[in-house]
Amino acid sequence: MKQYNTRAIMASLLICGFVGMFSETALNIAISNLMDVFHISAATAQWLTTGFLLTLGILMPMTGLLLQWFTTRQLFVVSLASSIIGTLIAALAFNFEMLIVARVLQAAGMGLLIPLMFNTILVVYPPEKRGAAMGFVGLVIMFAPAIGPTVAGLLIAYFTWHYIFWLSLPFLVIGLLVGLKNLENVTEVTKPRIDLLSVILSTIGFGGVVFGFSKAGEGGEGWSGPIVVASIAIGLAAIALFALRQIFMREPIMNLRVFKYPMFVVGLLMVLSCMMIILSSMIILPMYLQNGMKLSAFSAGLMLLPGSALNGLMSPRMGRLFDKYGPKWLVIPGLVIVALMLWFFSGITPASSIAFIVALHIGLMVGISMVWMPSQTNGLNQLPPELYPHGTAVMNTLQQVAGAIGTAIAISILTSGMEKYLHNSKAPTENTEMANAMTFGSQNVFMFAMIVTLIGLAMAFFIRRVVVSRAMNPMH
Repeated sequence: MKQYNTRAIMASLLICGFVGMFSETALNIAISNLMDVFHISAATAQWLTTGFLLTLGILMPMTGLLLQWFTTRQLFVVSLASSIIGTLIAALAFNFEMLIVARVLQAAGMGLLIPLMFNTILVVYPPEKRGAAMGFVGLVIMFAPAIGPTVAGLLIAYFTWHYIFWLSLPFLVIGLLVGLKNLENVTEVTKPRIDLLSVILSTIGFGGVVFGFSKAGEGGEGWSGPIVVASIAIGLAAIALFALRQIFMREPIMNLRVFKYPMFVVGLLMVLSCMMIILSSMIILPMYLQNGMKLSAFSAGLMLLPGSALNGLMSPRMGRLFDKYGPKWLVIPGLVIVALMLWFFSGITPASSIAFIVALHIGLMVGISMVWMPSQTNGLNQLPPELYPHGTAVMNTLQQVAGAIGTAIAISILTSGMEKYLHNSKAPTENTEMANAMTFGSQNVFMFAMIVTLIGLAMAFFIRRVVVSRAMNPMH
């Protein structure tokens, strides 16, 4: 096996990934601030997140193909150029349209970088060291979005929201320079034929589903709105046609043969359930802390910091334990912890102590770190090397879709719960009743997340360690 300077390669990819993920969530705290500055409604401001997710949803399915068309260095440079230009435009933005363009460029950069990172790890690390390497990716994917809101809350309190981007810019430039010096071309460029119809179907399919669910999650017209129904229906039909076409093509854009590998499928389902649990609870919890318990944005951000930081720090540790003991002894206890924490969460009230909520959040995040990376690494380990780009493309694409679905379901459960509570209330306009309604809606969301966890737990009993003797043979 060829020797690579794995430390330097990882350093450059992780720095850039960290900054990209950081700016993805940092802007969430600034949304209400931006609504005042640009005089826009919440539904319009939501496009800063929806636009980001949409770009990822459209780009991710293509990454398997792009990884075979361009060298590692070419993709790295393009992804960083896109991120740097996007971040610079965002830092200079003086109107909402500029900011939207910036977000799309940032998302395009991230959409190329994350699959490139996974694929590079699969190529440069032998299977017995992959868990630890994937753990560091977990640290980035979890820790960066976690500190985003806290740092952004501080920057907004003392400066302006522009500084979120000015802070990110130098790190992206450093990451680019480190990468240019150390990153090697690790994949083989095979230039398979590009099937235009597949590209169109994939764009309409994944774009439509992500857009439909994001629109449903914005509130307003809810699930029965014509735009929501049409985009989800058209999206699902296009995905079905896309999948059919991939099965019969000699050189598919997204090779669905990855679904023939049972541990890949189990790993994928685990990762998707984690994504839904995290996004549904991570969107509702800050809202609950601010509206139900009347805490400031900065205090809410600080409360969520210990759990998220610990999750990031635990990830490499879990990766090493996975390398040593395999997935089962991490994943099953992890899901049991997550289910317990969510059960306690479903009973929180405005009277619950801050320490109790912080402790529950820490437990939840530790449980997730035991499930996410071990399942993902174990699943990808079962694939032969020629399917690595496709496996990472499938996982990353479906994660975006699961994220959009989880967010939308969480918001709609919250709103319907609040409406139901206020409908039966004697004084629906009073502040205490509004807080109680928020509590009732949030409790329902945590119950939903717990049900997803229990389904995940049932699947976890099928997970078993992949013995990677085949994957070591690239001719397989």
